[in-house]
Amino acid sequence: MKKFSLIIPLIIIFCFASCTKGFVEKNQDPNAITKLDPGLLFAGAERSMNAGNWDGEQTIMQQYMNGYNSGATAGFNFNLNVDGYNSPRWGIYTGVVKPLVQIINAVQADPNSKNLYNMARIWKAYAFMTLVDTYGDVPYSQAGLGYIQGINYPKYDKMATIYADLYNELKTATLALSASNEYVTGDLFFGGATTSSPALITAQVAQWKKIGYSLLLRLGMRYSKIDQAKATSIVQEAFAGGVMQSNSDNVVVTQYSSAVPNGFSNLQRVVSPYFYYLAEPFVNQLKNTHDPRLKYMGASYIKPQDFTSTRDTTSANQFGYPVGYDQSTVVNYPGYRGVKGSGQNYTQLNYDVVASSLAPQFFITNAQTQLLLAEAKFRGWITSATTTQQYYEAGVRASMDEWALYPNVQSPPVTEAQKVSYLAQAGVLYNDANALKLINTQYWIECFTNGTEGWANFRRSGYPVLQPNLYNNNLTAAGGFVKRMAYPSAEASQNPDNYLAAKASMGGDDLTQHIFWDMP
Repeated sequence: MKKFSLIIPLIIIFCFASCTKGFVEKNQDPNAITKLDPGLLFAGAERSMNAGNWDGEQTIMQQYMNGYNSGATAGFNFNLNVDGYNSPRWGIYTGVVKPLVQIINAVQADPNSKNLYNMARIWKAYAFMTLVDTYGDVPYSQAGLGYIQGINYPKYDKMATIYADLYNELKTATLALSASNEYVTGDLFFGGATTSSPALITAQVAQWKKIGYSLLLRLGMRYSKIDQAKATSIVQEAFAGGVMQSNSDNVVVTQYSSAVPNGFSNLQRVVSPYFYYLAEPFVNQLKNTHDPRLKYMGASYIKPQDFTSTRDTTSANQFGYPVGYDQSTVVNYPGYRGVKGSGQNYTQLNYDVVASSLAPQFFITNAQTQLLLAEAKFRGWITSATTTQQYYEAGVRASMDEWALYPNVQSPPVTEAQKVSYLAQAGVLYNDANALKLINTQYWIECFTNGTEGWANFRRSGYPVLQPNLYNNNLTAAGGFVKRMAYPSAEASQNPDNYLAAKASMGGDDLTQHIFWDMP
C-alpha cells in the first residue's frame, strides 16, 4: 500500500457527482472541467467504498448497540425497518459504481489503460458483492448508465445472476492484468508513484491479482450453504491463482487527517456519545478469552457523554450493553450496572484507537483470507501442506497485527507472548470438533470495522451462535435476525416499476427476506 493524497480524489468525486447531462453548447462554461482523469476517478471510487457502519451491520451482528430509543435513534437496535439505516449502502452507486462505469466505458478500448480497465472491473465486482449481500436483487446490468446511455431508471437484476457474472468478471479481469501493461498512478492502494518502472508495474499487478483472487475466494465461500460443488470449484480456482499471504497485501486506506477524517470510525463522537456502547455478546467473547484487542476496541469512560474524559481500558472492567433493551427497559436486565454521568455504565468505543478520526479503513484483508482458507482446508476444498490450524492461527495473528496501523497503540500492538497465550485459551485453541465455530468467530472479530463483510459471513456460516434480539417480535419470520436491508424508500417513488418488480421477485421488501446464498 502506498501513500496517496485523498484531497484530489475527493474533489474529483464531487465534480463527477455534480455533473448533469443535457447542457447545450451556448450554456457551457469555457473554464469548466470537460474531461475527468480516469486514474483520479479510480482513486475516488476506491476510497468511497462503504464497509458498513456501527448502527448498521455491527448492530445486527451484536458487536455494537445504540441503547437509547429516542425515535430518531431507533433502527436495527430495536428490530425496526428504518430508511435512514437501510439506505447508506445504496450510496455505493453514486460514490463507487457510477465513476467505475464511467472509467470502464472511457478506457476499455484504450491499449494504454488495460490494467486500469481491469482494476476497475475488479473493484466494481467488489462493490456489487456488497450491494447484493446487503439488498438482494439490485440494479446491475443498467447501473451507472444514466450519463452514458440515458438510463436513469435501471432495472433490477436477479441476485444469483449478478453473482454468476461477478464470478466471470473477477476471473477474467484478474487474469488479464499484466506487467506488460501500464502502471496505474491513481491507484490509491498500490499506486501513487509519479514515475513508472517495470518493477513498479510488476509489483502493482501482483498485488491486484491477489485482490482479485482473494475476492474470488470470498465469492466462492458464499456458496457453501447452497452449492458446495460450486463453492469447491471457485475456491480452488482462487487458491490456485494466488491469494493474499501477508498484511502488506491488505486493501486499506490509512491516509486520514484532521482535514480528511475517517467518517466511519469517527461518526459517533459527533452527537450524543453516551447513546453508543459495545454489545454484551461481543465484549463477553473478547473478555472471556482474554483477547488483547479488547483494549483497542472498547473503553469505560468516567463521563459516557464525553469521549475525552478519563477512561479505563482494563479488560476486566469492560461490560457490554445488553442486546434487546433500551434506556427504559435495561433497568430490568439481570445484573443491570446502573447509570453513569449522562449515560449508562457500560463499555463504549475506544475513541483514541478504533474510533479515532485517524483510524484506518480495512476493506479486504490477509486475516480474512487466511481464515477463509482455514475453513476451505477443513472442508477438504483445497490441497495444501499448510494445516487448518496453521491457516487459522495465521488469520488470528494477522488480525492482531493490523492494529499497528491504528493511532495510540503500543508497539507492537500485540506481543508474540500475548499471541501465544491467546491462541492457547479455551474457546480459542484450535480443535477439529469446533473448527467452523472457531474460524468464523475469529472472522466476526476481525470484521469489527468491516460490517458488510462480517454480517455476510455471519449469515453464511451461522457463527458465532448469537441469541435473537427480543426487543420485539418483528423478526420472528427470519429467526430473530435481520437477513437483508430494505431498499431505500426513494426507489419506490423514483423508480417505481422496477422497484415493484424487485419487491415481487424478493418476496417482499423488509428485513426478513434471505439473500440467495443464505437460503434456509
